[in-house]
Amino acid sequence: MAMGKRKSVEQPLFFTCNDLPRSEGHPFYVGVNRILAESEFDRYVESVCQQFYAEVMGRPSVPPGVYFRMLLIGYFEGLDSERGIAWRCSDSLSLRQFIGAALDQGTPDHSSVSRTRRLIDLETHQQVFRFVLDLLAQKKLIKGKTIGVDSTTLEANAAMKSIVRRDSGESYEQFLTKLAQASGIATPTREDLTRLDKDRKKKGSNDDWTHPHDPDAKITKMKDGTTHLAHKAEHAVDMDSGAIVSVSLHDASKGDTSTLLETLVDATANLRVLADDEQLADKISDQWMSEVVTDKGYHSNQTLLDLQAINIRSYMCEPKRGRRKWAENPEAKAAVYANRRRMKSKRGIRLRRKRGELLERPNAHCYETGRMRHLYLRGRENILKRLLVHDAGCNLGLLMRKVFGYGTPRSLQGAVRAFFAALGGLLMLLISAMRRWSERMRSSGEIDGASSKRASCWLNGQSASFTTGC
Repeated sequence: MAMGKRKSVEQPLFFTCNDLPRSEGHPFYVGVNRILAESEFDRYVESVCQQFYAEVMGRPSVPPGVYFRMLLIGYFEGLDSERGIAWRCSDSLSLRQFIGAALDQGTPDHSSVSRTRRLIDLETHQQVFRFVLDLLAQKKLIKGKTIGVDSTTLEANAAMKSIVRRDSGESYEQFLTKLAQASGIATPTREDLTRLDKDRKKKGSNDDWTHPHDPDAKITKMKDGTTHLAHKAEHAVDMDSGAIVSVSLHDASKGDTSTLLETLVDATANLRVLADDEQLADKISDQWMSEVVTDKGYHSNQTLLDLQAINIRSYMCEPKRGRRKWAENPEAKAAVYANRRRMKSKRGIRLRRKRGELLERPNAHCYETGRMRHLYLRGRENILKRLLVHDAGCNLGLLMRKVFGYGTPRSLQGAVRAFFAALGGLLMLLISAMRRWSERMRSSGEIDGASSKRASCWLNGQSASFTTGC
């Protein structure tokens, strides 16, 4: 056979629709579309987004159902930027079918997706998030009795080298140059600036420095020990199923104790919408939002007193603070000791184990495999819009895991490979067992040598001859 050589290809000027490439569609996305179609997702988002569109004026826009599906693809495919989402949708036949784009039509460009995000307000994105929560409640995936809260930092789309002084607008290098000149160095070098800056205290204070293009980003230390401009995302998770019932975005400089109540208020509003629905009243716990589980970063006297005042039982890990004095604050003593007793109970130990499983998992799914640890958007409202739909995709994955068995298209591909690997392993075990049986029967004399040799040839995939053997 002669070797084929690659030649330049000239595309035909005309071709029929039957010649267009086709795809059967990814079974995972077909299942997601089936769930969205049964719940009339497109009709719902078109009704809530109608106020942002003109009736007859302007060019054709990106349909709201297509826009939200493209943001869901960002979670399912692990794409961090809207530019990457737009490219992936234009490149994949399966994703074209998922968003409803015809083969002879172009998919929305990233600029259209970005403009649609700016056009639709934050409250509408929250309504879409609650719509997915409603789907989970219908499948009894939300109880709402015990809520776990955890936070993580997201690296902002802003560089530390671009920060400026709040009072004068000077850059960091200009500020150091003025300090060096004030100390007697007329023309400081970079080594002089580095030596001068090395031992300064509080040189990265958010009270003194900001980013000119993203003032919402705050200087903070990340989990790997590096310092970046970042935001803090906080999740409220149902401890019975792992569903995210609330997501909020805060200043990265704020402590966990100062943002907990705001997150609980948002989670309460979402759960109240589900509890007030007559069709879902029997599927939500009567004692919803009655328990809160957190790590030791949320533990403080005032936090425990606030939770006690609104009748929420706390299960907070307590940091080691040594022996404490309660003479001036007996109310805080009662709240701290009650939380300590609950943490030492069997239920507290069980919830502490579930906290490591159910609270860390959404962070890993949304920000590690979902590729949202580094942001490509600026402005807290823009980022929160993306996070709401991103976390709605995480909840849809939980729903797909119950209905379909797999929560992402990649896990489905891994399941197919695992199935064939297990099938191959069973086949090898069967062949090995037959081979041992043949040798044992031959040694016992129950079958002759020729028959055993023919059996061995068959097990090895060779054709056997009845006259000369293999």
